[in-house]
Amino acid sequence: MKKPPAQVDFIVVGAGVAGLRAAIALAEAGKVLVLAKQELTESATQYAQGGIAVALSDEDEISLHFQDTINAGDGIVNADAAHVLVEEGPDRIQELIDWGTQFDRKGTRLTFTREAAHSRDRILHAHGDSTGREIGRALYAKASTLKNISFSAFEFTASLYMEAGRVCGVRLISGAGDMHTVTSGAVLLATGGAGHVYINTTNPAVATADGIAMAFRAGAEISDMEFVQFHPTALYLKKAPRFLLSEALRGEGAVLRNSELHRFMPKYHDDGEMAPRDVVARAIAHELEVCRLKEPVVYLDLTHLKADHIKARFPRIYATCLEHNVDITIDLVPVRPAAHYLMGGVRTDLEGRSSLPGLYAAGEAACTGVHGANRLASNSLLEGLVFGARAGHAMRNEKASGKTAAKDAGQPVAASAPNSDAEHFIHSIQQLMWDKVGIVRSRQSLMEALERLQTSTMETPAPTSRRACEARNIHTAALLITRSALARLESRGAHYRTDYPEHEDAKFKKHSIVGEKGVRFI
Repeated sequence: MKKPPAQVDFIVVGAGVAGLRAAIALAEAGKVLVLAKQELTESATQYAQGGIAVALSDEDEISLHFQDTINAGDGIVNADAAHVLVEEGPDRIQELIDWGTQFDRKGTRLTFTREAAHSRDRILHAHGDSTGREIGRALYAKASTLKNISFSAFEFTASLYMEAGRVCGVRLISGAGDMHTVTSGAVLLATGGAGHVYINTTNPAVATADGIAMAFRAGAEISDMEFVQFHPTALYLKKAPRFLLSEALRGEGAVLRNSELHRFMPKYHDDGEMAPRDVVARAIAHELEVCRLKEPVVYLDLTHLKADHIKARFPRIYATCLEHNVDITIDLVPVRPAAHYLMGGVRTDLEGRSSLPGLYAAGEAACTGVHGANRLASNSLLEGLVFGARAGHAMRNEKASGKTAAKDAGQPVAASAPNSDAEHFIHSIQQLMWDKVGIVRSRQSLMEALERLQTSTMETPAPTSRRACEARNIHTAALLITRSALARLESRGAHYRTDYPEHEDAKFKKHSIVGEKGVRFI
């Protein structure tokens, strides 16, 4: 990859589904630079197994997809955002098909499956369990044909560049450690989520809350950070990554068993294993607490299902587990919950605009309120497509109105050597967040976390290297999550407090906005 240009019309930070779809929308309006801090293919999009939800089957209706989204969000879904998601979703999927995306079919007909909290079969898949990878491939192939789009890999976005209160560029640290600035008329953050705020996560290593933390430090509004979705079933083996075991496995009939091999989900919810993710994750956490083993796990059991079907339906999951000596067709699979998805992020309108002029956000880095307190399974890829496209069009319109401006930011400067304390600092934050601000919370645990996070502020490595910047971003996001969770004196969706186990609609059927001076609800 060649060095990024010093000035472009638009910068897109992130090369996942939201960033690529936005770049495609922007290409006709000017020069677009897409930045990735690792390989262009390394994003959460590449790891999305379950599929993409859309009301396209003969048995489905857009209104039903809307209602399922509302129900999953536990009372605080932004209804306007949900309408946009489900109504524009079919057109975005048709675009993908037109651009060569190979969704799974039976003959010529698209095949749809069902996941938890969906009332119809509406989940499209590609290559069984590689949906995100296939969508990412098709979007990159399309973007690569557009001459106005350029890509730069291994360029870490360290901060936003601002002039007169407007975001008009980014400061980068290259793979070689050089620091330089690229200016633009507008910047889109499509940097993904914050999984690596926690010690156990299904997210790729790049998910260190970079965009959210940068936007917060620049003064943007950040919303709903208390709502962290923990996926119930991640592979749990020593010296193995917390590999996601898709909800679709349970959709095909897999069941959960405790350490005594008893099926336990029916006693927690009428829908059993197909209950909402937050319910299943808390049920597993309770079972783990009851068994009190040194390395407690529960088991995902597929042994009663047809082996050939499982191998064909989930080839990537089957092969990955086999690499760790687990044959999912004959072995009980050890699983535990792991941080998976952040419903909160940079607060935006339905066009991706943040509270800062010149700054946009889309995908998991953004918060439109479309997921409310708990994302409906397989709505995330659709969100990236729909709101990535909308953000791209809004940025084009702003340029056409003459509002954008950018200046040359001067010569690049060298970054300092990496801070050797960054890894230890990150690990300590991740463990603290898992122990104190995880699946089940209380005032005591949250206060303990907040005090330690505030104390450790002075220990944060200076942001002079990539990893030191990530350490700072993880610490910032941890503070935002903890402050928001402490302020919400109720349980709702993915946010569960033992001291406030019920809803408090009168005060908290609202969205949180966290700032330096505290948290407010609107």
